[in-house]
Amino acid sequence: MTLLLNVIWLVLAGFWMAVGYLVAGIICCILIITIPFGLASFRMANYALWPFGRTLVDRREAGTFSLIGNVIWIIFAGWWLALGHLITGILLCITIIGIPLGIGNLKMIPVSLVPLGREIVSTR
Repeated sequence: MTLLLNVIWLVLAGFWMAVGYLVAGIICCILIITIPFGLASFRMANYALWPFGRTLVDRREAGTFSLIGNVIWIIFAGWWLALGHLITGILLCITIIGIPLGIGNLKMIPVSLVPLGREIVSTR
């Protein structure tokens, strides 16, 4: 079932979301000071391609710099990314066919809101 959900997600929504996160990551890596945010965008692109069967866990070694980076991220990018995922997820959940895609969008909210200091792992 996870494979089927991921394939549907990839074809209908995941590819375009991943492209958007990749472009943001490239732009952030070009600007030297925002490289940590670019790397976080690349992780989010990876998660956007294949979200079902994976989850987020906090990294124990993440410290103060991750906290400061997350505050900066929330102010400049995180809140509107999370809002976009929330609105899209709710709209997709209105239809029966769109419920899995809506769930995928809702799963993207935590990583889009605070990406630093987290790791994406398999649920197995």
